[in-house]
Amino acid sequence: MASSKEYLDFILEQLSELEEISYRAMMGEYIIYYRGKIMGGIYDDRFLVKPVKSAIAYMPNVEYELPYEGAKEMLLVDDVDNKEYLTGLFNSMYDELPAPKPKKKKYWQNSILSPTNAPRWGGITACTSWGISEVEVEEYFIL
Repeated sequence: MASSKEYLDFILEQLSELEEISYRAMMGEYIIYYRGKIMGGIYDDRFLVKPVKSAIAYMPNVEYELPYEGAKEMLLVDDVDNKEYLTGLFNSMYDELPAPKPKKKKYWQNSILSPTNAPRWGGITACTSWGISEVEVEEYFIL
């Protein structure tokens, strides 16, 4: 069962005291980010966070639940009506979570598309057919 947009909006409102809260829809569920780090998500209209030591300490009577079949267990946040509680939880977790991974380069910036390989892959004609403008090609290859 997918999570509802209304529940997402409710959780986002509860987290509104924090800056840089964002989310990403993924297969009918929502991943929640705080300052670029994944904190948890909304799964079947349940708010679950990553099971880091600080979150476990913050919620001593916490229940572990599976977000979906085959996933690792996460912590069920049961006091979602308390803004201060959620703000404190996210602030306590933040330093313990890993930094976001750097984004990969766009496919046309890979070494395969170097000027020395241009005849092999068709040059500007191939790039424009892939949706890359001639200006981008000229800037990249300095033609």
